[in-house]
Amino acid sequence: MTLDRIQLLRNVGQFDSVAAGAHLPMGRLALTYAENGRGKTTLAAIFRSAATGDTGFATERRRLGSQHPPHIVISRAGVAPVQFLNGAWSAPRPPIAVFDDYFVSQNVCAGVEIETAHRQNLHELILGAQGVALNSTLQAHIARVEEHNRTLRTLDDAIPATARGTLSIDVFCALPARANIDQAVQEAERLLAAARSADLIRQAPQFQALSLPSFDKAAINALLGKTLADLEAATAGEVQQHLAKIGKDGASWVGDGLGRIGAASVGLDHEACPFCAQDLAGSHLIRHYQAYFSAGYEALKGEITEARAALTASHGDPAVLIFERAVRGAERSRAFWVDFLDVPAITIDTASVTPAWTAARDAVAAALDAKQASPLEAAQLQEVALSAIDSYEAAKAQVVTSSDALQGRNAQVAAVKAHAAVADVAELAAQLSRLQNTQARCLADVSTACDAYLAEKLAKGQTETLRDQARTALDNYRQTIFPAYQAAINDYLTRFNAGFRLDAVNSVNNRVGSSCTYSVLINNQAVPLVAQSAPSFRNTLSAGDRNALALAFFFASLDQDAQLCQKVVVIDDPMTSLDEHRSLTTVQEIRRLLSRVAQVIVLSHSKPFLCALWEGADAADRTAMRVSRDGAGSTLAPWDVRQDCITEHDKRHEMVSRYLQAANPAEERAVAIALRFILEAFARVAYPAAFPPGGLIGPFIGICEQRVNTPAQILSQADIDELRNLLAYANLFHHDSNPAWATQAINDQALTQFACRTLAFARRQ
Repeated sequence: MTLDRIQLLRNVGQFDSVAAGAHLPMGRLALTYAENGRGKTTLAAIFRSAATGDTGFATERRRLGSQHPPHIVISRAGVAPVQFLNGAWSAPRPPIAVFDDYFVSQNVCAGVEIETAHRQNLHELILGAQGVALNSTLQAHIARVEEHNRTLRTLDDAIPATARGTLSIDVFCALPARANIDQAVQEAERLLAAARSADLIRQAPQFQALSLPSFDKAAINALLGKTLADLEAATAGEVQQHLAKIGKDGASWVGDGLGRIGAASVGLDHEACPFCAQDLAGSHLIRHYQAYFSAGYEALKGEITEARAALTASHGDPAVLIFERAVRGAERSRAFWVDFLDVPAITIDTASVTPAWTAARDAVAAALDAKQASPLEAAQLQEVALSAIDSYEAAKAQVVTSSDALQGRNAQVAAVKAHAAVADVAELAAQLSRLQNTQARCLADVSTACDAYLAEKLAKGQTETLRDQARTALDNYRQTIFPAYQAAINDYLTRFNAGFRLDAVNSVNNRVGSSCTYSVLINNQAVPLVAQSAPSFRNTLSAGDRNALALAFFFASLDQDAQLCQKVVVIDDPMTSLDEHRSLTTVQEIRRLLSRVAQVIVLSHSKPFLCALWEGADAADRTAMRVSRDGAGSTLAPWDVRQDCITEHDKRHEMVSRYLQAANPAEERAVAIALRFILEAFARVAYPAAFPPGGLIGPFIGICEQRVNTPAQILSQADIDELRNLLAYANLFHHDSNPAWATQAINDQALTQFACRTLAFARRQ
C-alpha cells in the first residue's frame, strides 16, 4: 500500500484550502521541496498523526485565524482514502514510519540533553512491534500487580488491628478455622490464670461434701407408738382415766410423786402420800400407779429424752448455722475455682432449705415432746409433720446433688493444681494469644474480610506468575534484539562516516517501566550519556553527530521491522547539520531503503540533496512536487527537478576540475561517483533526441552503435568505445552497477586519468 495523493489540506498550518495535490501523484520515491517555513514540517506531522492515530499532531496545527478544524484527505493506492475530519482519523491507520524533529526529540535527545523519556522511547523503538507487545504485556501485568497491592492495602485496613494483635495480616488471614474455638480460648484463659495464681491454687482446698441429717420417720413413729406391754389394760385404762382428770402433765406429776413416797413415809409404819401425808393403804390406785410407772416406764421416758436430745443435736440451730457456713464456704471455693475450670452453679438456697428443715425439726420435736409428756400414750407423726419431713428431704436431695457435682470437680482441681505447679506463663500467654487470634479470625465480618484478602492475594500471586513469565519472554527477546540493534546502529554510523560508535546498548527495568541505556564510544573511550563536569553526550557530539545518530537509530529500527516491505517511510529534512560526505551516504541509504519498502517520501529544503536522490532513481518510481507560497499561505505545485539538477552538473564539473588541479583525498570518492553523472548530463544536453530526460547512458550507447555509419550517426565507433570504457570505470562507483560500490578501491592515478578523459569527452562538439 502506498500513499497516492494529498487530495485536500484545509485549515492546517500554512494550508488554507489546498486541493492541488489531487493532481500530483506520489510515486514510490516521492520528493517534496519546500523552503523553511512553507509547511514541510506540517506535512510530516500530518503523516505521523495518520500513522499513530494521535489527533494532537493534526489539531495542534490548526491554521491561525481559522474558524473550522483541520480537514485532511490522503488517497491510497487500491484502498479507500484516509481522512481527518471533525477531530478524528478514519480507520484503519496506514503503516507509516516518520523521521523528523519529533522522532529525534522523542528517541534521541532534546537539544543536547538526554532525558529519561528519551531512553524509554528508544527502548520501544529498539524492541519493535513484537518487543513492544511483549513489553506492553509485561507492563500490564506490573500495573495489575500494583492494583492488587492497592486492593490488598484496602482489605488490610478493613481488618481491625485489634483482631490480629501482633500477627501480620498474611499470617492472621491464613489461620485455620478450629472447632470449639470458644471453649479452647476459655480453657487457655483458665490455664494461664492458674499459672499466674500458682501459689493461691496450691493453698486452695478442694470441694468439701455438703450434707444434711436425716429424719428417720420409721424410728420416730416406732418410739411414739411405744407403751408398757405387761400393764393390764383395765389397770392402764383406770390410771389413764384418772390422769386425764388431773389434766396436763398429770402423768409426770404422778410419776414424780411416786418417786417421793419413800421419803414421805420415813418414820411411819405405812406409806404416806408425799403431797397430803395420808395413808396410801386405802387407795386402790396406788398399786395401779406403781405398776404403771415401773422401770419399763422409766426406760421409755429415757428413750424419749434421748431421742429429743438427738433431735436437738442433729437438727438444732447450731447445726443449721454450721450447714449455712458450709454452703457459704462452698460458694467461696466455687468463686475461686470457676476461673480455672468449669464449676457447676451451687443451686442450694439456704433461704428455702432452712425453713423446710426448721419446720420438719419442729414438727418432730412437738411429737416427741407430746410423747415425753404422756410416755404411755401411743402416737404417730401427724400428716403435717410427715409433709414437712418430705419437703425437707426434697431440699436435702438437692443439697446432695449439688455437693456431688462439686466434689466431682475435685479431679480437675487436682489437675489444675498439678499443671499450675509446673506451667510456663509466657508459653501459655502465647498459646492464648494465638487462640484469641483464631477466635477473632472466625468472627463473621472478619472472616469475610480475610477471605476477600486471601482471594485477592491468590489473584496477585497468579498475576505475579504471569508477570514473571512475561518478563522472561521479554528478557529472552532483549538478549537477541539489543545486541543486533547495537550492531545495526554502528553499521549505519560507519556508513555515515561518524567518528564514534555506541557501546553497551542494554535494556534496564525501573519503577516507571523499561528504558534503554548506552554509552558513546569515542577513540575507544566510553563516554556516558550524563555526567557532571566531565565528557558526556551533551559536550562530545556535534549537531551533525547527533543527527547522524538519530538517522542511525531510525534506519536500524526499520531493519528490525518484520513488516518493512509494507511500510511507507517519511523522511523530513535529514540534511540538518549533516556534512557533505554524510549527505552523500544519506542519499545512498535512502536509495537502498527504497528497494525494501512500499514507498519513500522525502521532504527537504535542500535542492541538491533532493536532486541527488532524483538522479539515481528509476524514472518510473520517482515523482516530485514543491510547497510554494500562495498569498499568505502555501500550496502544492509540480516541481521540475531537471532544471535544478543542471546546477548540480555544474558543481560536479567544477569538483572534478578542482581535483585534477590538486588531488583531495576527502573528495576522491565523490569525484569518482560524479563521472557517470557528468557523462549522462553531457549526453542529455548534446543529444537530447537520443537521450531524453530520465534516460540512462547504457541504452544511449546502444542507440549510438545502431546508427554507426548511417546518416543518423551520433558518435563514431572510436567515441563509442571511449564512452563505454569511461562508463565501465564510472559504474564501479554506483550502487545499481556494483554492489560493492561504497568500498570500491580508488587509485588516484587511475581516477585522475579517467576524470581527465571524461571532461575531454564532455567537451567534444
